[in-house]
Amino acid sequence: MNRLATIGYETDTQGGLIQRLKAADVELVVDVRAVASSRKAGFSKTLLGNSLKAEGVDYLHLRALGTPKPGRDAARAGRTDEMRRIFDAHLEAPEAQLALAQATDLAKEKRIALLCYEDDPNCCHRQIVANHIRATLKCEVVNL
Repeated sequence: MNRLATIGYETDTQGGLIQRLKAADVELVVDVRAVASSRKAGFSKTLLGNSLKAEGVDYLHLRALGTPKPGRDAARAGRTDEMRRIFDAHLEAPEAQLALAQATDLAKEKRIALLCYEDDPNCCHRQIVANHIRATLKCEVVNL
């Protein structure tokens, strides 16, 4: 069984993030941001995906696993419990369920890392996604 990883880039550079991913033998980054653009250099979808590919790591953006705007606003304001409630409700949508199933299937086959902005996985919705995958696959989750 492959271990499931999560990673945030809040205080990292693109090069540092890629180094951490490679050190953990990650084969595929699953971007779980609703908006895969970033004010932080190197972390917008196309540039990040191309940079990962150049280093031998695949990239997939699953927008449906991103936090809706009210959840992002709650997270930015430090209202983590509110963000979790909003995201849990969002996960019940058919599109989110399909994306979660896709991420779970990928985790069966490859070493994947769920990517989002926040360094602390406990303040990020990616931990909720990881917990759902862990419950299905009975796999270990490692926060890089």
